[in-house]
Amino acid sequence: MKKLILTLVITAVSVLNASAQFEKGKFYLNGSLPNFGISYSDTKDLGIGLELNAGYFFADNLLLVGSTGFEYNDSKWKELYAGIKGRYYILQNGLFLGAGARYLHEYKNFNDLQVTPEIGYCFFLGRNVAVEPSVYYNMSISDFAHKSEVGLKVGISIFLDTKRNITVLPN
Repeated sequence: MKKLILTLVITAVSVLNASAQFEKGKFYLNGSLPNFGISYSDTKDLGIGLELNAGYFFADNLLLVGSTGFEYNDSKWKELYAGIKGRYYILQNGLFLGAGARYLHEYKNFNDLQVTPEIGYCFFLGRNVAVEPSVYYNMSISDFAHKSEVGLKVGISIFLDTKRNITVLPN
């Protein structure tokens, strides 16, 4: 019985801690590895990528994010991209749904517009830092059959509170 009560208390504290991070007025910074061999596409081989995201909570549980990134495989950079997306955090428990669009430029002069839905979860490591695994689908508008891709990405996120006053102590 004691273990059950302790588990319920820890769960409640975790949910309350997570819910405070998704409030209006907070900033979001994220770095993620969108493709490290865990994706599927007709035209890509094993590679690695880096994605940088910055966002702002314009309402509780609603995040607007700008992103940029690149992918490297076959001993050269393969893709550069930039985009915008929105996220909705469900029930303030860390589960999120996202959707957006990005402009992709590939090596050998292939340009594409992609629709980018995703689903993921925020695992908070502390008050402001979280690990965010998510499943994504990059749907190509110009070559749906061969350039679309599904995969897994993992990122580290920082949630910054603009409402808190930071005081600097004198020497």
